[in-house]
Amino acid sequence: MPTTPLRVAVVCSSNQNRSMEAHNILSKRSFNVRSFGTGTHVKLPGPAPDKPNVYDFKTTYEQMYNDLLKKDKELYTQNGILHMLERNKRIKPRPERFQNCKDYFDLVITCEERVYDQVVEDLNSREQETCQPVHVINVDIQDNHEEATLGAFLICELCQCIQHTEDMENEIDELLQEFEDKSTRTFLHTICFY
Repeated sequence: MPTTPLRVAVVCSSNQNRSMEAHNILSKRSFNVRSFGTGTHVKLPGPAPDKPNVYDFKTTYEQMYNDLLKKDKELYTQNGILHMLERNKRIKPRPERFQNCKDYFDLVITCEERVYDQVVEDLNSREQETCQPVHVINVDIQDNHEEATLGAFLICELCQCIQHTEDMENEIDELLQEFEDKSTRTFLHTICFY
């Protein structure tokens, strides 16, 4: 079993729903976790599918909350966005973009294949400094509140199992196969190096 806790990053597109729900669950289980998005902007549902609310990654969750409260308190309460932003601001001040983070992680878990591709591309474009491996795993999670919660518990269970392996490098493929069979989801997995 590893002597130090796993350093985990959870990544979705906007660092709002899926990655933050997993961040919340993992931090309550004492994991060393951070969460990120990979998009160029943060997007939240708007009054119509073609009218999202778009913010810069520098915008705090508090500022987003207040903006949506002014725009349409009833709509954003009913669709759960204000509740989600309340949770987010209890965890950290603002969304973060994965491509701007230079910290090292043992495990990066993405929540959709497009995000997985962006993370792998970013990690492979960095100059290798330490040759420390980082496992990148994709767990496809639909971007809605219910699936984010279910996905967060699946990610947490996966991290707990990986944390308790004797030899992560040699056991992770078998472990992922077991999780695929159990969850009926397909996991993507690759190793990049710092």
